[in-house]
Amino acid sequence: MARPKPLADLLDVCLGPALAAQGFASADIIAAWPEIVGPRLAAACQPIRIEWSRRGLRNRDERPQPAMLIVRVEGAFALELQHVAPLLMERINAYYGWRCVGRIVLKQGPVRRAAPLPPIKPALLGEAERQRIAAALDGVAEDGLRTALDRLGAAVLANPGRPER
Repeated sequence: MARPKPLADLLDVCLGPALAAQGFASADIIAAWPEIVGPRLAAACQPIRIEWSRRGLRNRDERPQPAMLIVRVEGAFALELQHVAPLLMERINAYYGWRCVGRIVLKQGPVRRAAPLPPIKPALLGEAERQRIAAALDGVAEDGLRTALDRLGAAVLANPGRPER
């Protein structure tokens, strides 16, 4: 029987050719974009493509020339992104571990946003489950820790897919 494959492997196979046409070696910069630029800027900009230098390498051991990253950005954030572009290049290069991006070009336009996640509804627990959590927290003296453990206990007991013990 074949072992299940991670979804990331299948997505890379499906999206690989389309991303390669835009200069991306893989989907990792797109997936890690919010982590690289931060959630505030990630909501207002997105990488479009990477353009690599067409100059050939003199020998095989030499790294290619740094690429130009083209980023779509919404109007008001273009100025801010322009000011933080050197920091952004450092963060991208640190993410990859080598100097792959040497220049950032900003293109103004609309940015696709992910659909917002629905709010998480608080768990509804019965009186017996509440008493069980309170009994488990009886020896905890610190208020902050007690509150955090109470929330954790409520989330665990409210999970319908939990294994019974």
